Amino acid sequence: MRWLRLFLILLIVTQLTASWRDQRPILGRDADIVARPVSLDADDPAKRRVGALTFLGGVSLTSRDDAFGGFSSLSVAGDRFTLLSDYGDIVRFRMDAQFRVGEPAFGDLPAGPGIGWEKRERDSESMTVDPASGQVWVGFERANAIWRYGPGLTLPADQAAPKAMARWERNGGAESLVRLRDGRFLVIAETDRQDRPVRDLLLFPGDPVTQPDSAMLASYRPPDGYDPSDATELPDGRILVLNRRFALPFRWSAVLTVIDVHGIKPGQIFTGREIARFDAPLTVDNYEGLAITREGEATILWMVSDDNQFFLQRTLLMKFRLDL
Repeated sequence: MRWLRLFLILLIVTQLTASWRDQRPILGRDADIVARPVSLDADDPAKRRVGALTFLGGVSLTSRDDAFGGFSSLSVAGDRFTLLSDYGDIVRFRMDAQFRVGEPAFGDLPAGPGIGWEKRERDSESMTVDPASGQVWVGFERANAIWRYGPGLTLPADQAAPKAMARWERNGGAESLVRLRDGRFLVIAETDRQDRPVRDLLLFPGDPVTQPDSAMLASYRPPDGYDPSDATELPDGRILVLNRRFALPFRWSAVLTVIDVHGIKPGQIFTGREIARFDAPLTVDNYEGLAITREGEATILWMVSDDNQFFLQRTLLMKFRLDL
């Protein structure tokens, strides 16, 4: 067992190191996606509850294209899904009530930091959409920048590097980016340069691309041992934060928390209220993306995992009803 653990650790380090220095994988034009059903708990297929969530179904997504995977954010509008990878790859498809995938399409960000040859030049970790205009904002690690694209992640593209994000860690930047319904923008750093138990939380009064240096600085305290990996706004204006954790030899877990930024003040520290925890034996991977939709009176939560394009991981797309 000890040698197996050492082997897995070496394999993981090799995989991550290679992914940082190699040419980024780019999806081809021949889009294909296979969706295979997964349960919330493989040992108890009838299980439906986890915290304040009711499991409505889920799938593991695969493709013949070797560049498929690595999804860090998603957007859902009706039955149309958009996944954005941390390589700048775009995956679109429709999915019906039986979780059957149709009309798959692959694409690539039309612009971004650098020329787009290496992963570090397209390390897109977060995404948020204005439903009225269709404009899309994307948060980039390493560049510590926010880019704004036209509807459907098209040109024209504009960008800004807010001063408040300039000293964020190169691999721990804008993992969470949310456009609030009132037009403000919330950004949460994944890690802290000084290894503090809190993460920078920025609240922009408007578009961070046109007002890059207008942010109010506060802090978010994730659950012990966890890092925030995405966030989204709930119908009542509170913020749902996804926090994930990796532990050796190879174990992922995740915690969902809720914070209320109404009446936020500079320097305020927000500690989330836990509403659900994902750990073995539940179906869990490197969950990195959140999206909220509505079905009648029900609030629906979608969650996607980043497989790091590593054979021991999966791209999971999970659907829950939020019962708060």
